[in-house]
Amino acid sequence: MTGSIRLIADDYGLAPGVSGAILDLIERGRLTGTSCMTGFPEWEEAAARIRPFRRSAAVGLHLTLTDQIAVTGSSSLAPEGKLPGLASLALPVRRERIDERDVYAELDAQYDRFTDALVGPPDHIDGHQHVHFLPVVRNWLLARFGESAHKPALRGAPGLAGLDAAAKIAAIATLAAGFNRSMQRAGFSLMTPLSGIYDWRKPEKFASTLRAAIDTLPEQGVFMCHPGRVDDMLRARDPMQSVREVEFDFLASDDFGVSLKRAEARVMDGKT
Repeated sequence: MTGSIRLIADDYGLAPGVSGAILDLIERGRLTGTSCMTGFPEWEEAAARIRPFRRSAAVGLHLTLTDQIAVTGSSSLAPEGKLPGLASLALPVRRERIDERDVYAELDAQYDRFTDALVGPPDHIDGHQHVHFLPVVRNWLLARFGESAHKPALRGAPGLAGLDAAAKIAAIATLAAGFNRSMQRAGFSLMTPLSGIYDWRKPEKFASTLRAAIDTLPEQGVFMCHPGRVDDMLRARDPMQSVREVEFDFLASDDFGVSLKRAEARVMDGKT
């Protein structure tokens, strides 16, 4: 491969250790950009730290509808102020109990917190646990941006190739069925195929997954990653912990630089 790879780190804003690690990698030129979770009380501080990087990095919105606190408080989406598990949104028999207007209100609140703190719209939109593929979020995207001349780029569906995580890739592809076609028809640009999917319970798989993407991922695609440093706030909020440090260490390493050089590739600039 002679070209570039788009590397987007998810979960900026989740915890200070995650946000700090992502900023470190952006400064090193090892990431194209990041996707931000705006629902936490510390968001204003995290936004102030990443604001200077908006000139060079792709800074997007990581829509969050699962497992964390709801910006909008108690509703049919979050009866006790906490967002539900993914099954409550993905399974039709469960999501019928959720008022679509409450989902729209939560997504609007997260979007508005992004634009208020960063003084402008996101470069792209994707979703925590891939919730942007859900029908209700597709409808929100079309309602919010369908008539806009300046639509954010969207993270598209994964390719079906993959040996180590074939079942996981297939499950995400099923959730994303029809997404690319409908969003492109509405005028959105897509970053697709999605890569970076592996079993994060096996952290040693990250390096080989990224090396394979360097060799094979088309430039219009996107490799998602989750680098970070573990801190008490991360431990309290998310089960994905030590693997984040493994990802950070590889992305910051000379070994990653050698892999890029061998493939005559580079990390894509955030404003390409």
